[in-house]
Amino acid sequence: MMTNHYPMDRRVFLVAGGLGFFGIDLANAAAYGAGDGPRTRRPTAKSTIMIWLGGGASHIDTWDMKPNAVAEYRGPFRPMPTSSRGIELCEYLPHLARQAHHLAIVRSLGDHGRGTGDHHAGYYYNLTGHAPDRSFHQLLNARTPYPTDWPAMGSVVAMKRPPHGFLPNAITLPHKEGAPEYTRPGQFAARLGIAYDPVFVEGTRERPLDFTVPALSLRGDVSTDRMLARRGLVQALDQSRRQAERDFAIRDYTIHQQRAFTLLGSGQVQNAFDLRREPEVLRAAYGPGINAMSMLLARRLVEAGVPYVTVFWKGNMQVAELCKSGGGWDTHGNNFNCLKDHLLPEFDRPFAALLDDLHQRGLLEETLVLVSSEMGRKPRIGDPRSGGPSGAGRDHWTAAQSVLLAGGGIRGGQVYGASDRRAEYPTDNRVAPEHIARTVFHAMGIDDLHATDREGRPFHLMEQGRPLLELF
Repeated sequence: MMTNHYPMDRRVFLVAGGLGFFGIDLANAAAYGAGDGPRTRRPTAKSTIMIWLGGGASHIDTWDMKPNAVAEYRGPFRPMPTSSRGIELCEYLPHLARQAHHLAIVRSLGDHGRGTGDHHAGYYYNLTGHAPDRSFHQLLNARTPYPTDWPAMGSVVAMKRPPHGFLPNAITLPHKEGAPEYTRPGQFAARLGIAYDPVFVEGTRERPLDFTVPALSLRGDVSTDRMLARRGLVQALDQSRRQAERDFAIRDYTIHQQRAFTLLGSGQVQNAFDLRREPEVLRAAYGPGINAMSMLLARRLVEAGVPYVTVFWKGNMQVAELCKSGGGWDTHGNNFNCLKDHLLPEFDRPFAALLDDLHQRGLLEETLVLVSSEMGRKPRIGDPRSGGPSGAGRDHWTAAQSVLLAGGGIRGGQVYGASDRRAEYPTDNRVAPEHIARTVFHAMGIDDLHATDREGRPFHLMEQGRPLLELF
């Protein structure tokens, strides 16, 4: 029987303590050098920022609107013109409309019947580029992360890029998606080994400027003061090590213990995460809140040379009941008010500021920005779970969704592919998540997708799909 990827999550510590903090593990060092091979071309992107709209963002209400569809599909929102001729966006994305000349919108993404219609499979497929296996269809949202899963895109980048001098190669913020009770598959390095797991950095809605680095969560009787004390930390980590040795997946954790410990006192690391070093006027441009500050921190991290940064949207539990959701983009009920009053404003301003900030600093050409989600929303309005049409919600919809790309060599001001007249199914240039993953790897200069697992066995990271070269 398969076991969870992190059986100790709830009682020992988050991986951000440094199991893979330096992006490479000594046991696989030889494989790292052998797996890359010689470079055949220069990458167009040095870094990637992925912004994940957890829950399933409604494509038909945002960047693939169908104003000529009947009312029970199109809804009340209207499209507005943008800075790019021929691209229209939702009227409640005014800031992004002024940055649309940077965008490439892929409107023909779908799972083509390979998914389950549930969140776990959608996370896995879109984060790894690999279709969900049979276990997802059997377990649905009870399917936990497995150590034999395919690795997240960020973990592939972490393995293939040389280790950063003082920061991890892959960072996820402001939280681990779904943890601890409902951890989503697809976020981890899995079969590559924990050395390539992203570092999970914690942030809160209550204190959006304060990110915990590294994000340690030690056993219950360890206070913050004790954690920061050298002797107390060592004792707590030793206790965690003894627990960890019982599990194959993290048996080599002691290799990284001293490195993680060193990071606790690293001034360079602390400075990289200190948003108070940013001018107040710039912080104001991004807007308030944890999601805005996470995007600003993502810019700060790629400016410091981190190859892959993931921003998992932090839900607002105050609107969870209003939207019949978990506080994010899973708008089973009251879809339009939730988007208009909460989700779109909280996304629009900081994301537009991020694109402009990267552009003004000369970083956009070398930073690929990707906005993705586990699914779209059902184009026909009305979810039985929230009262049908009168509940004004949209159910899950994995047959069609859209992603946004910008920078990293991507030609802005374009649309790739199309969905049908009701945004239900892709029609032109149909693509799947493996195409998006291959496009990310291409932008990052990763053409050799051979790797070695934790037991030294070679395998190919992704044989399906192709990069969407037309976007570049």
